[in-house]
Amino acid sequence: MIIVTGAAGFIGSNLVEGLNRRGLRDVIAVDNLTDGTKFRNLADLHIADYLDMDDFLRHVEANHDFGKVRAVFHQGACSTTTEWDGRFMLRVNFEYTKKLFHYCQARRIPLIYASSASVYGAGPNYAEDPEREQPLNVYGYSKFLFDQYLRARLPYLKSQVVGLRYFNVYGPREQHKGHMASVAFHFDRQIRDSGECRLFEGSSGYADGEQRRDFIYVGDAVRVNLWFLDHPERSGIFNCGTGRSQSFNDVARAVIAWHGRGRIRYIPFPDNLKDSYQSFTQADLKQLRAAGCDVDFRTVEEGVKAYLDALHGAKA
Repeated sequence: MIIVTGAAGFIGSNLVEGLNRRGLRDVIAVDNLTDGTKFRNLADLHIADYLDMDDFLRHVEANHDFGKVRAVFHQGACSTTTEWDGRFMLRVNFEYTKKLFHYCQARRIPLIYASSASVYGAGPNYAEDPEREQPLNVYGYSKFLFDQYLRARLPYLKSQVVGLRYFNVYGPREQHKGHMASVAFHFDRQIRDSGECRLFEGSSGYADGEQRRDFIYVGDAVRVNLWFLDHPERSGIFNCGTGRSQSFNDVARAVIAWHGRGRIRYIPFPDNLKDSYQSFTQADLKQLRAAGCDVDFRTVEEGVKAYLDALHGAKA
């Protein structure tokens, strides 16, 4: 049995799909379906059971025996980077993860959890080193806080614990995320609605649309998760990105190329983002590669094509 929290969310549902592709259907899906539209991310997948996130936590706190659990993939979190309710964020992202960590350690269950590249703040160096970590928002701080909690306990682990610092993930099953969905998702919708992609004007020394991020296709992020499932001897905190940055212009051009039409329009950079915006990210993959993970990562051009093929059906 495998437990996936956040299973109806973006990465979680893709992870369940990846497990299903391996023939693994004995999956307990954990999530919060207050937003009932997320059910669509599970409707075509095979799971053994579903639990609400609060009910699951009560089971964990009561030391409930779920049977023989091969691993827990903890993808559930509040991932809204514009949320500033710190008490809520720390309760959902930090305290919940701590309780799950101790439950898994007591039962010697591997735990693979979602961290975030937001812990690095403005960068420009993105190596897994506390000296390089300075979150710009309370979401990033909530992820940083548990990573620090784990670091203090790495020498004493009884079973595998892996934190994956996701960079800019995009791909199928993110439609429920609204404004937090990837730029590829929004550019696709903008081209279909108006024929133009809207990108920010230049900021932080970058030209119009040339702010750069490490964009990783969700299928590749899933493959990293599954690699660690196959290597329970590996623990630690690892970047989960491609190791290269590409511009927002690159994403827009890839979407336009897929549709065969459209143009780019630049809009003013929002004042409210100026102090909390990452203009550049690029994962340092030294530790991931040193651990032995050999997953190859798609370029934006390859990933956007795969995404839009899945979203709309491959073009003849």
